[in-house]
Amino acid sequence: MAMIFLGGSRDIFELPGTVIERIGAIVAAEHGVLIGDAPGADAEMQSLLAGYNYEHVGVFHAGPEPRNNLGDWATYHIQPLEGARGFAVHAEKDREMARRADFGLMVWDGASPGTCLNVLRLAGCGSPCVVYDTMRGTVGTVHSIADWHAMLHHASADVRREVEARMTADERLALEA
Repeated sequence: MAMIFLGGSRDIFELPGTVIERIGAIVAAEHGVLIGDAPGADAEMQSLLAGYNYEHVGVFHAGPEPRNNLGDWATYHIQPLEGARGFAVHAEKDREMARRADFGLMVWDGASPGTCLNVLRLAGCGSPCVVYDTMRGTVGTVHSIADWHAMLHHASADVRREVEARMTADERLALEA
């Protein structure tokens, strides 16, 4: 069973039809799903999976309890790094999902630095990631760091700066490899 990291921007509250179809294919193939507990795309994807009564789902969370677990699935508490604040509280759970995943499927609004970094984390692990860019209306697969750079090329300078600011030293090293 392949493990698929599903995720996306917190500002996405309606999944594109192609994403709904792709998640249906994941369910039909009985792949494992790794998903976060955030509002937005994570919760929308959880809702879809719960509607299928799909069982092969693990919900990763940084807080004491998941913010969303719409299918009452197994949960995995990933402790944030000491002193983590803001976005960094949830980054360690995202890194863990990327490490465990064979593939990724991300819904990106062209602005979310967290989603963009998850695509980088998957590429750094050698796991292909299908990216649905809702801002540009495109779909592409990121296989490598070079593909990730091409994806990020379309983002604004502000988004690129925010992504850079959120990177760990290891993530920066991955860019140089």
